[in-house]
Amino acid sequence: MNLPRRKFLHLAAGAAVLPVVSRSARAQAYPSRPVRWIVGSVPGSSPDMFARLIGQWLSERLGRPVVIENRPGAGTNLATEAVVRAPPDGHTLLFITSANSINATLYDKLNFNFIRDIKPVASIIRLPNVMEVNPSLPVRTVPEFIAYTKANPGKVNMASAGNGSVSHVVGELFKMMAGVNMVRVPYLGGPPALTDLIGGQVQVYFDVITSSIEYIRSGKLRALAVTTATRSEALPGIPTVGEFLPGYEGSALFGVGVPQQTPADIVEKLNKDIKAALDDSKIRTRLAELGGMMLASSPDEFSKLIVEETEKWGKVVKFSGAKPD
Repeated sequence: MNLPRRKFLHLAAGAAVLPVVSRSARAQAYPSRPVRWIVGSVPGSSPDMFARLIGQWLSERLGRPVVIENRPGAGTNLATEAVVRAPPDGHTLLFITSANSINATLYDKLNFNFIRDIKPVASIIRLPNVMEVNPSLPVRTVPEFIAYTKANPGKVNMASAGNGSVSHVVGELFKMMAGVNMVRVPYLGGPPALTDLIGGQVQVYFDVITSSIEYIRSGKLRALAVTTATRSEALPGIPTVGEFLPGYEGSALFGVGVPQQTPADIVEKLNKDIKAALDDSKIRTRLAELGGMMLASSPDEFSKLIVEETEKWGKVVKFSGAKPD
């Protein structure tokens, strides 16, 4: 049977609109149940704090609970694999950290390929590390520290929160660029490393700013520099390492990811909502208090940044010869 031309064109146009309407309806219906946000570290850690801060805001925005689920272990790999294996429907999120980029080289074999299997949604924040020393060390600047370390080979111990941790790789990057040799002392996490730095058992530690800032303010530790490319508003009088070693930059990068096959419209909705959270004055104030630098981005921008971070930390891991704990 031949359809009149006008009716045929009308039906064809309607069919073309269907996929768009379907995508729009799906995005409007999302989420249909509570959203799990899996964090690869323990409660009270920096990633956990940021996830809970943003998660509470998203719960109100989405109209569904955003439940923070802590899955520490294997350097965040347990959490990442759980999201890789989850249904790609936007109801399971991954709290992305720099560990994901570091682990790509640190581990010889993983059950997933982070860049291939996780779709970046949005970056949230850069968190500086602080190059800090015990006040008994007779140095007050990065150049003085370099000179002291070169004049006292084997006498400067560098703490790290474990093999392949951010505190480890930013310290190794410093060693590479400054040409100094420090004895690394690995700890099982940041708190014992910080305790020994305050006690004088180790001399230098590249700690995350949220853990150390109160000790710096009280004078129990001396900050020499922050590791980000720009100075931190939380410690405005402290220079960057890059002011003395041009090109140096190393920090903790946090963001959100989902399983790779998650529909683009859901990724776009999440990206929009996360950016809205970062525009909220209360969120901005709290992030600044914690020493973070907001880093809202598009999914494509975040994906590019992850690739760049993976390449950079891959070189540092190979230089250091680090292996998993």
